[in-house]
Amino acid sequence: MLSACGTTPSGLTKTPERAEFPKPADEAHYYDEIQAMLLLYQQHEAWQGTPYRIGGVNRSGIDCSAFVQVTFRDVFGMDLPRTTEQQSRMGQRINRQQLRPGDLVFFRNGRHVGIYLEENKFLHASTTRGVMISNMDNSYWSRHFWKAVSVRR
Repeated sequence: MLSACGTTPSGLTKTPERAEFPKPADEAHYYDEIQAMLLLYQQHEAWQGTPYRIGGVNRSGIDCSAFVQVTFRDVFGMDLPRTTEQQSRMGQRINRQQLRPGDLVFFRNGRHVGIYLEENKFLHASTTRGVMISNMDNSYWSRHFWKAVSVRR
């Protein structure tokens, strides 16, 4: 639902001088998430439209697990295994409700992997449209969701 400019969104305290946003419990962690999300969106801009190619590892064509591997190396300085199966065995399994930017999301019993961004959106190398952002609420992705894993916590 849209609101007019003069209304105060819930959770904010409005004074004539300024609006105060509630502070997160752990500010350093909160800002780390925002930084991760911004870096992932930059990665999307750099790779958007790169075609899917099974076994591919560069901008001429890349598969989903290689895209995750390259992104974690370039964005977070982390070395992840090459295959979706190996990546699915890493880190800590988490609920969908616990997803934070940079968590891995797996689909179709481990046959596809992407990187969570925010608001049920994830970054991945789609077999049909290349590197892109998709929504986990989409009927296809929702139906094929398998599990989520955090490798950065």
